[in-house]
Amino acid sequence: MSCSTDNHSKPKAMSRAKGWSTEVENLFRFQQAGYRDELEYIQVKQGASIDKWPETGFVKKLQRRDNTFYYYNRKRECQDRDVHKVKVYAH
Repeated sequence: MSCSTDNHSKPKAMSRAKGWSTEVENLFRFQQAGYRDELEYIQVKQGASIDKWPETGFVKKLQRRDNTFYYYNRKRECQDRDVHKVKVYAH
């Protein structure tokens, strides 16, 4: 549905997360809300700002595609058992 010719819209490669990190934590949160990553969220939500916890840098709140919101804790939410489910995209 996007009419953008932006090169950032399609990732070049995808791999699975091997270990937990701040990046993996935030990807987990975006993917839980129905987005590939922060880039896709910004494209879909037309540059919506992303609230992050200042002390951790973790995403605080995301608007899903159905316009409901996900609210996240300042602490880690992606458990070790879920790390391998997180998709890491290379753009």
